[in-house]
Amino acid sequence: MPAGPDTVFFLSDFGSRDEFAGVVRAVLRRLAPSVVVIDLTHEIPPFDVAAGARTLVRAVPHLGPGVVLGVVDPGVGSARRGVALRAGSGRLFVGPDNGLLLPAAELDGMPVVEAVQLLRPPAASGAATFDGRDLFAPAVAALCNGAALGDLGPAIDPDSLVRLLLPHPRHSRLPDGRPVRWCQVDWVDRFGNLQLSAVPSGEDPETLALAWPEDEEAPRRQSAARMVRRVRAFADLRDGELGLIVDANGHLALVVREGSAADLLGVGVGQVLGLAEPPT
Repeated sequence: MPAGPDTVFFLSDFGSRDEFAGVVRAVLRRLAPSVVVIDLTHEIPPFDVAAGARTLVRAVPHLGPGVVLGVVDPGVGSARRGVALRAGSGRLFVGPDNGLLLPAAELDGMPVVEAVQLLRPPAASGAATFDGRDLFAPAVAALCNGAALGDLGPAIDPDSLVRLLLPHPRHSRLPDGRPVRWCQVDWVDRFGNLQLSAVPSGEDPETLALAWPEDEEAPRRQSAARMVRRVRAFADLRDGELGLIVDANGHLALVVREGSAADLLGVGVGQVLGLAEPPT
């Protein structure tokens, strides 16, 4: 059997307190001893499939050849499928069919070209709560040992894969007529930077007004009614100043120099904020 990929890129919501991520790594080591496992992160918020999907989208463009193993799986033990995918780029993905894998697999507009439903290996335990160990890790190890996708289970139609509806910016006008682009906070990193579901627009002015949805409490709206400068680097901001930057992933992000935009505004993932033209 020809040799397969020699690197596994592993993401999960297992955290570091329990043994779950370590056990999956141990199974990979036992079944495919020469494989190198790179931990992307195991700190995806529990059960947050969308957060895991967005993390893979940020990470995959920077990975070399290998297999992406993603395990954020609130439906473990249910009728949801375990799948292995081959993207149009040739990269392999293994994990639950719950939308976690597809956004990263379809980067650059290339569709998934092959997909199979994983069959549970005979040696798997009878438990239905740890498919990372019992289903996904053996499948990844088999691929790394040279197995073809078709060896892992029956083919399925890539169009049948579960697809997440990730948020996109929407445009409207404020009561005073100013155009506004409403964005969702997609990610809060450990520094408190707020990545938005928007990319730069050539039409954005250098200074924007931060707007708040009308259904929010008035004091909170007023606290966010501030001007935000677009800057190239954190150092372009004054200490404690809120600014708008293009982050390392090409998204707009609200940031504070050596501070936390999340703490300053009191917002988190899923919050909607508006970027509006400044008042005249």
